[in-house]
Amino acid sequence: MARAFYWLIPHPFLTLLLAFVWMLLQNQLSAGMVVFGVILGVVIPWGTSIWWPDTPKGFRLGKMISYSVIVMWDIIVANIEVAWVVLSVPNSKLKPAWVVIPLELRQPEAITVLAGTITLTPGTVSADLSEGGHSLLVHVLHTDDPDAIVDEIMIRYQRRRIIVGRRYRD
Repeated sequence: MARAFYWLIPHPFLTLLLAFVWMLLQNQLSAGMVVFGVILGVVIPWGTSIWWPDTPKGFRLGKMISYSVIVMWDIIVANIEVAWVVLSVPNSKLKPAWVVIPLELRQPEAITVLAGTITLTPGTVSADLSEGGHSLLVHVLHTDDPDAIVDEIMIRYQRRRIIVGRRYRD
């Protein structure tokens, strides 16, 4: 029974999310819109499931919510810091840097979440993933200590073991 359920609905959370977003986009609630939203929520994940290499295992909703709160706080703080740098530091005194972040993460989904988090945070951009997926190249707008940036990303995001799954290199 469970096998048939996951064949029909390979990504249940995505199914619910798509149906919910459809109903929000319609701006009206009717039985027809709910049914059509559920149909879209089933058909889209089912039709695209062949391109999904693996369903992420070990997704922890509570930890992902706390991770999201941390990221939103960091985005707010980084916005203020970048505004201060832009308004107070002349271009000639900016100290941009390229830093290499060693990755403990191995799941592609987890690495994608980390790279997206770095890019979402103002003042940093993830630029490249090494060939073997062991490090991430990040550009920093202004820093006096590139090693401190590496340590901050390692401690703040990677070592919390919050990101997506459970498979990590120890």
